[in-house]
Amino acid sequence: MAGFFVGKEVKVKNYDWKYTFEKRKAKAYNREQKAGGFTCSHCKQFIVIDDSMGTAHRNHCNYCLWSKHVDLQKPGDRKATCHGGMQPVGLTFKDEGNDKYGNPRQGELKIVHRCAADLAISTNRIAADDDVDALFNILYAAMSLDHEVVAQLQHADVMLLEANDRKMIEVQLFGK
Repeated sequence: MAGFFVGKEVKVKNYDWKYTFEKRKAKAYNREQKAGGFTCSHCKQFIVIDDSMGTAHRNHCNYCLWSKHVDLQKPGDRKATCHGGMQPVGLTFKDEGNDKYGNPRQGELKIVHRCAADLAISTNRIAADDDVDALFNILYAAMSLDHEVVAQLQHADVMLLEANDRKMIEVQLFGK
């Protein structure tokens, strides 16, 4: 068998990695849509994808708030190769710049995730069906984060919310 190809030219098809990746991404998306959701890789709950979640891209479990490292540059791009679990480590507000008087505008509430595999940091919009108790648990757990994690978040310009920000969070979640 070792000499089977001796003297013959072996042709290998031109393999298009980008096409293959896009095809797999489309298949996974179609599978999620047909099933109406996906199973959380952390808590194993089935996560429903529908209009009630209030966002176009479901990127975390609405029970445990863990995510999966799938997006690389922007929400929904699904270009990350890591696919590690993204632990919720805190809450923050989206930076909306300043108003015409120079005062900072308060943006929407976001969950801060840190990848357990490659330690990447990302922030994700909360969804309308996220567990409110889990959100507040993350808020209080963030106060006991390791100094290394806090330094990494500061380096990434992520300002974690603290217990004294609870009233602003409640306004975001429940209105005035």
